[in-house]
Amino acid sequence: MTPADALKMVRDGGRLSRDMAEAVYVHAATEDLEATAKAVRARHATPGVATYLVDRNVNYTNVCITDCTFCEFYRRPGDKEAYVLPKDAMRTKLSELRAAGGTRVLLQGGHNPDLRIAWYEELLRFLTDEFPDIRPDAFSPPEIEHLARLEGLSTRDVLVRLRDAGLKGLPGGGGEMLDDEIRRRVSPKKTMSAEWLRIMGEAHELGLSTTVTMVFGFGEEVRHRCNAFAAIRDRQDLSIARFGRGFVGFASWPLQHESRYGELWGLKKGVKLGAEPDEYLRHAAFARVWLDNVPHMQASWPTMGVDVAARALLASCDDMGGTMMEENVVSQAGSVHASASETALRDAIIGAGFTPRKRDTEYALI
Repeated sequence: MTPADALKMVRDGGRLSRDMAEAVYVHAATEDLEATAKAVRARHATPGVATYLVDRNVNYTNVCITDCTFCEFYRRPGDKEAYVLPKDAMRTKLSELRAAGGTRVLLQGGHNPDLRIAWYEELLRFLTDEFPDIRPDAFSPPEIEHLARLEGLSTRDVLVRLRDAGLKGLPGGGGEMLDDEIRRRVSPKKTMSAEWLRIMGEAHELGLSTTVTMVFGFGEEVRHRCNAFAAIRDRQDLSIARFGRGFVGFASWPLQHESRYGELWGLKKGVKLGAEPDEYLRHAAFARVWLDNVPHMQASWPTMGVDVAARALLASCDDMGGTMMEENVVSQAGSVHASASETALRDAIIGAGFTPRKRDTEYALI
């Protein structure tokens, strides 16, 4: 079967096989790949409409002991730049989000050994009590695993306690590349692929909303990317079969390599890192074709810029993501796209020929 035959099969309602994945990823004509991505998108999203979310990204601490080689954000315990946000700072940030019409706060931080589970429960109760109109999605699978180890609890028990304190969903952070050969290179202390996916399965069982992400451009091969895609689709199939729900959306972006990772790996070994816009757009189109069981695909304006993200709407994506209001992680690795206003996202959507619609975390239109 040729890549063109495989894509025709997908357009006719079939599913791309792992045996054909790499050939399609590398050799399929771009026009054919994007046409197939549009056909798959039409099965999940309203044609002619693109969504966005008004939210804020809050990094509650930058203290971390995981030492990921690509991360410029974290600080070790005791570092003079280490911090934990106090409640007053959180209150200010969420008050600003409320004033902007926001509906979600995304909480992400490091693996801080000084913050126990009771601290997280208190934080969630505080946010729920003072800002009941703003939904907290927080703590990616590696943060959940870190808390479980710290407390001597199962990851499921941690999720239950956080859910009961007000947690509504888990972001797809810490996924990077869900292939352990790459994870051992770039983040050897962090959650491995099977554990990351298992924790997300527990979240699905418990009724928490989740997304899944992929960072590419670590110098990996196409087979590593396809391994990661296959693992995500398999987890989604399993969660839907068992729990009737799974990942609500997927987002991918290239490594922002103006960081220590570029020096430790890419520059020394002459490996190409990150990705240019055309490669990103092709990757996004393949994601839509392969992940036929994930309903929504989010364009990555924080790494690629609003203009390229608008092109991704034409190629495969149905969502522009959130306004974020602030961004402190990829920006420290070299991205210059730290925030976007609601007006900027709406204008970009209109410029791409779509009708903009505001949504909530579950992709319900507001």
